[in-house]
Amino acid sequence: MKLKTLSMALTKEFFNLPVPSNITYLWNYGSLLLICLVMQIVSGIFLSMHYEASMLNAFSSVVSMVNDVNWGWLIRMVHANGASFFFIAIYIHIGRGLYYGSYRMVGVWLVGVVLLFLLMATAFLGYVLPWGQMSYWGATVITNLLSAIPYFGEAMTGWLWGGFSVGNPTLVRFFSFHFVLPFVICLFVLFHLVFLHWFGSSNPLGLSNKSDMIYFHPYFSVKDVLGLVVALFIVCVVVLLFPDLFMDPDNFIEANPMNTPPHIQPEWYFLFAYSILRSIPNKLGGVVSLLASVMILALLPLYGKGFSFRFMGLKKILYWFHVMVFFMLTVLGSMPVEYPYTAISQVMTLIYFVNFMFLF
Repeated sequence: MKLKTLSMALTKEFFNLPVPSNITYLWNYGSLLLICLVMQIVSGIFLSMHYEASMLNAFSSVVSMVNDVNWGWLIRMVHANGASFFFIAIYIHIGRGLYYGSYRMVGVWLVGVVLLFLLMATAFLGYVLPWGQMSYWGATVITNLLSAIPYFGEAMTGWLWGGFSVGNPTLVRFFSFHFVLPFVICLFVLFHLVFLHWFGSSNPLGLSNKSDMIYFHPYFSVKDVLGLVVALFIVCVVVLLFPDLFMDPDNFIEANPMNTPPHIQPEWYFLFAYSILRSIPNKLGGVVSLLASVMILALLPLYGKGFSFRFMGLKKILYWFHVMVFFMLTVLGSMPVEYPYTAISQVMTLIYFVNFMFLF
């Protein structure tokens, strides 16, 4: 009885959340991210029932899921494409926060940055599990970055691999972490919502006036439902008609340590950071730049001024220029490591960090 009362109180508190009356559909992506998380956890649990975390059987178990398990192809494609939709939603969510200065709500923003790191780690671990060519070599390249850390790098890399190279112990460990991390993400999502109730939702005008507030339900819960319907329609179109749209062709070939792909690259949602990594000639410098490309988000509450009417026109131009730089880095990350792509990547990397320092 007490549990039921507590549940009703929490539900009422959630739906009675006061929000600014002028927020737009860009605020829908928070609820869409929650739906993506639930979708990934549910589909992932079903996939784990048939997956075998071993070098000999991992690839064949994924093929068996698609061919032999009832509705296995649907669950597999929902989970594989769901990761891409997850990142599309979270990048738009972050972009909206940058545009409207949401980083001034320090607690909400910092927990969100932690969530981004956890999501990136979970996605990377999950990308290795199908044990295709790009999975294996991507894991080899990325985990080898730990060796750039002075003094402890080699030992940490060996511990992560569980041997002298990426192998069976690595796959088992990655599967274990990939299964556990989504539940850690759920915990931080709860913290994120608690801070959101504490600080309140940001205002598109950058105002802190609390007088023009209305309840989340029913005024904006209806908007969330509409956004969910549109998002599910797009997901269904991709999963049913273009299931391989976001997948690398090399990952449909079983991993072969004796055959290196001509061009190793991570999934599209990591390409901007991968491009920054490759643009730095020094290995340690590349790793630091890679981490800084995401960690810089956590520094915004320290120096970011947020919305300003005085420079509104200029800030808008610079903001969309920054978005263009992000897309350019993503495209450059998929290109070969050769001139002129490396030179352009270095210029875009410099602009990326300078823009962050002066725009926000």
